[in-house]
Amino acid sequence: MAEPLQADPKAPLADLRIALFSGNYNYVRDGANQALNRLVGYLLRQGAQVRVYSPTVPEPAFPATGDLVSVPSIAFPGRGEYRFPLALSPRLRSDLAAFAPNIVHISSPDIVAHRAVTWARHRKLPVLASVHTRFETYFRYYNMAWFEPAVEAMLRRLYRRCDALVAPSESMAQVLRDQRMNYDIDIWSRGVDRDLFNPGLRSLEWRRNLGIGDEEIVVGFHSRLVMEKGLDVFSDTIDELRRRGVVHRTLIVGDGPAREWLEDRLPDAIFAGFMGGQDLGKAVASMDVLFFPSTTETFGNVTLEAMACNLPVVAAAATGSESLVADNKSGRLIPPGAITQFADAIVTYLDDADLRAKHGAAGERRARDFSWDRINQAVADTYLRLIRQRAKKR
Repeated sequence: MAEPLQADPKAPLADLRIALFSGNYNYVRDGANQALNRLVGYLLRQGAQVRVYSPTVPEPAFPATGDLVSVPSIAFPGRGEYRFPLALSPRLRSDLAAFAPNIVHISSPDIVAHRAVTWARHRKLPVLASVHTRFETYFRYYNMAWFEPAVEAMLRRLYRRCDALVAPSESMAQVLRDQRMNYDIDIWSRGVDRDLFNPGLRSLEWRRNLGIGDEEIVVGFHSRLVMEKGLDVFSDTIDELRRRGVVHRTLIVGDGPAREWLEDRLPDAIFAGFMGGQDLGKAVASMDVLFFPSTTETFGNVTLEAMACNLPVVAAAATGSESLVADNKSGRLIPPGAITQFADAIVTYLDDADLRAKHGAAGERRARDFSWDRINQAVADTYLRLIRQRAKKR
């Protein structure tokens, strides 16, 4: 096994050997694995060595950054696009031993992550867990809210066995503290690519191709279309706008297993489908207001991308959005599920072009603070700190 890093506060990142475990590194695109791939890319550029362990599929959503080792998995029941990791097999244990990491990073609370933590603890290696979503809340959207306390207890057991956690926002870190998950929690925020998301990408031609008039005001949503993104609240609010006779267009960018449900629910909405890269930036910049009522975000990449495009954001007052949106300055934060209040906030923006512009500009200024390199260096600094702390205990 590789010798641990010495307690040198200026130790170079080239001394890092990171074993990263992910439940979904690249087979389905989402905000969490986009952040992980960016992190790995940054670490590799700094000379660190990273080996990623994750389920794989023959045709992933995008190429993996770094060395990817396939973890045995099966399709997740009821959500076949996702894979359920099965075991830290002898093959993986042999690969780990050959790689000889000096820190282990887990990013999803699955069986293999539990086994990886045990593997690391037996070898007195530090373990960092990154928290990307509020898994315990997902069961509310599938009529299984009764199961949430048990899931929270299972998460606590895993996270308390880790040396530290990183969370995407201070609001999420406080939730984790309140849940007694761990008391060593650093912030690993999220960045935004300003080449892909900026006001200059707004395109009236793109809107026209979708049948949107130049003077029409667009209430937009962009995310993976799954129920835990608040699609029920979104559709109920759009219905409320319709009942009030509020003139607007609803634009939904994204795809997922709940798309058919949402298309049936909102037959007058425009569904642009999945987009990536600059096409996605153009779609977001071509909206006028982002409406994002999800309560399961730990950060809110969608919110930050809209802010970078100069849009005011109407969001649920929940983890993630609370750390990004300044209420009544760059958008509105509304109590989760408060349909009438969501509708009121959207109407205010639809009726007041000057307020849209003012709050959009404030959000764009805030988005300038989120540099990916600075953000990813914070994770690297946490790796180095945990290795130094572990070395002192030997």
